[in-house]
Amino acid sequence: MPQGKGCVNYMYKVAVVGDKDSILAFKALGVDVFSVYDSEEARRTVDTIARSNYGIIFVTEQVASMIPDTIERYDREIIPAVILIPSNQGTLNIGMSRINKNVEKAVGSNIL
Repeated sequence: MPQGKGCVNYMYKVAVVGDKDSILAFKALGVDVFSVYDSEEARRTVDTIARSNYGIIFVTEQVASMIPDTIERYDREIIPAVILIPSNQGTLNIGMSRINKNVEKAVGSNIL
């Protein structure tokens, strides 16, 4: 379909950051995976991905718990959206509590 004059079409990529065992399956879905081992590597990786045309960055809750300041910084940005997911070790309930907080902020009360 032809684009009208002045229309810009953006294609953002999707990434997953976490420990190797938790994120490897995402590779089969065509998602770019970034395995990290410590907080410094996680922080550097998320910052690099955020500057590299990624629209969504999934981060395992375990990694997010190591870099809360970095995750919070991207909460104030529209793009990229940083979404926390459980790892293969289970959930820390950080992701669900973030969803509850955002819903409450959007509608004025927690409807979940």
